[in-house]
Amino acid sequence: MGNIVVLSVVYLVGIVLLLVFNELNYRRLNMKGEFTRKFAHFMATLAVVPFPYIFPSHWHILVLALLFFAVLFITQYSKQLKSIHDIERKSIGSYLLPLAIYVTFLISNLLDNKFIYILPMLILAVCDPMAAILGINIKNYNGRIILFGHKFNKTWLGSGAFLVTSFVISIIALYFHRLSFDFKTFWLAMVVAVISTLGELFSWRGSDNISIPLSTVLVLLLWL
Repeated sequence: MGNIVVLSVVYLVGIVLLLVFNELNYRRLNMKGEFTRKFAHFMATLAVVPFPYIFPSHWHILVLALLFFAVLFITQYSKQLKSIHDIERKSIGSYLLPLAIYVTFLISNLLDNKFIYILPMLILAVCDPMAAILGINIKNYNGRIILFGHKFNKTWLGSGAFLVTSFVISIIALYFHRLSFDFKTFWLAMVVAVISTLGELFSWRGSDNISIPLSTVLVLLLWL
């Protein structure tokens, strides 16, 4: 129990240092809030990937998630931590991130299957920032997606980057999980990539932070 408390404190200190570092970059380098926000998203989500190997119970993750949620809530309404909150669009994504981490961990923990947590978190950590940065900053030959007459708030390049990186991450992760590079590894990686991309495409106001991992969890529960 003592080791778990120490590790929890280490993670809390690490997250605080990350936020401080991010805020300093935002202020001193005059970086856009979108960039610093995605950097924090990438680092924080990547840092929680090892959680199943560190914390035996979902209750530990719940406490960490609630603390993180409280920090985000307080800093937004006190107009602090602009490296996270200074964006033009309306988004609840920062609040949904700790919820997504906890819910995904809870499902993985109840099923005693660490992989069901690890792959969704890897995709959320890497693919979402990749899609956002490319989609926002590359304008040439990159229009918003229009399907069946509906214009989405996503770009072709952003969603394409998400699809490709999600497939690459999935096929590598599935290979090491299944210890086999067969047809199932290939098609399951493709299904994960397509469904998680759709989860990102149909999201709004930052809800992709929860739709991406949960759509990936659903695919793994059905076909893994």
